[in-house]
Amino acid sequence: MNRELIINVTKSEITIALSEDKRLVELNKESVKTGFAVGDIYLGRVRKIMPGLNAAFVNIGHEKDAFIHYLDLGPQFSSLQKLLGQLTGKKKNVKFDTFKLEQPIGKTGKISNLLSTGQTIMVQIAKEAISTKGPRLTSDISLAGRNVVLIPFSNKISISQKIRSNEERKRLKKIATSVLPHNYGVIIRTAAQDKNENDIGQDILSLVDKWEAVLENVRNLEPPALLLGEMNRTNTILRDSLNGSFSCIAADDKDMYDEVKEYIKVIAPEQEKIVKLYKGKVSIFDHYDISRQIKSLFSKYVSLKRGAYLIIEHTEAMHVIDVNSGNRAKVADDQESTAMDVNLMAAEEIARQLRLRDMGGLIIVDFIDLHKAENRQKLYKTMQEFMAGDKAKHTVLPLSKFGLMQITRQRVRPEAIAHVEEVCPMCGGSGKVTSTVSIEKELENMISYYAGDKKIKQLRLLVSPYVAAYLKKGIFSVQRRWMHRYKFRLEIGIDQSLGMVEYQFLDRKGRKLL
Repeated sequence: MNRELIINVTKSEITIALSEDKRLVELNKESVKTGFAVGDIYLGRVRKIMPGLNAAFVNIGHEKDAFIHYLDLGPQFSSLQKLLGQLTGKKKNVKFDTFKLEQPIGKTGKISNLLSTGQTIMVQIAKEAISTKGPRLTSDISLAGRNVVLIPFSNKISISQKIRSNEERKRLKKIATSVLPHNYGVIIRTAAQDKNENDIGQDILSLVDKWEAVLENVRNLEPPALLLGEMNRTNTILRDSLNGSFSCIAADDKDMYDEVKEYIKVIAPEQEKIVKLYKGKVSIFDHYDISRQIKSLFSKYVSLKRGAYLIIEHTEAMHVIDVNSGNRAKVADDQESTAMDVNLMAAEEIARQLRLRDMGGLIIVDFIDLHKAENRQKLYKTMQEFMAGDKAKHTVLPLSKFGLMQITRQRVRPEAIAHVEEVCPMCGGSGKVTSTVSIEKELENMISYYAGDKKIKQLRLLVSPYVAAYLKKGIFSVQRRWMHRYKFRLEIGIDQSLGMVEYQFLDRKGRKLL
């Protein structure tokens, strides 16, 4: 597989496109201004306790209070609060590796027994603010590195299940055990497989230094305050995804190019040569054929091969995907094999679209009906295989008796398409506006009132270009018929600021008529 990372930088945002074999699979947008990103660690203050939800709202400096549930506090919350108390109190020279941990909290407790209004709390953003909701928080703090994830307040070493070799698992555990200080646990990532002892050890120690920096900031800052910011989105993708399959990392900004190249030097110096600064005259996304593929983000219809297509609908509660065969037909094949062929092709595209649009929550897929149980099972297994490359947590359920497949996918960031869409002010999101026939009748009623009842002999009508073209069309236009019927002079003008079916009447002196 050939993978490319293309980075477009503007004054307001950074857009990062990840393509696999020239097909766009992920699109990330990051505001240039400092935001509230997943992984950021904050010192917050409890604003309100919600006993009915077993949760609390916390002020971390965001325009909307962030939300934390009891289950998101983490088992070592009592130890974290004890440490905060010592760091902000008189005893400020606390050494974390000699700190005595408290007993873990249970999973069935009440948040009101652990938090109170005005209390200082250390939190990490688990989900960014989405729509009207503030960020989702956790106090189960972790720091992600290239090869490992560091877990303070723990002494447990876990290893990715994707590393199957027992010898390799023993080797990695031995390396971590030799490096980890007391009170630190670690999750060894898949990327650590076959890495040398020095790389893994340095990764662990650099994360320990980051945690020590967080504790130092606690001593010096007052809530709400940022204790540790996650690295930018570009470097996060490189940290989590970079491997030998990357053939190109291109950026059209010198500062971003330097930053990426410096980071690649640290994590994978042998791949430094694939980082390129794009200086072409056309847009970097046009040059790498990304712009054309981005347009599919905003389409309700997604075309497949040989006439088949998907319809993707977004609602408040869920996303719905309908699979259609269109005009696809195979004379030699029966209906079952044609349906199976289209469904398998649709499954691959659906898995891509979920990543590309970063769709989260509940997704319902209406595949073409299959009557054979073995085909239904094959489609389910194939969908699981296509979704296996998605790093977001997800669950795929077998087809129901109605032929529907349910997929849940974790969402930690706002959906990509949400940034560039808003409800149409004319149709209110319905996709329908008043017809020209209805507008004609409405305008004629107003003209009958002004020219007939009020005896006004000259009117100026301001409308949108769309309505103006309709009223002036033809030799015997609507405008001419009105003038003949009501014996008055009518001038039609265009006002670009008016909505498509809005209008305004003026008298001959240019005064608005109500």
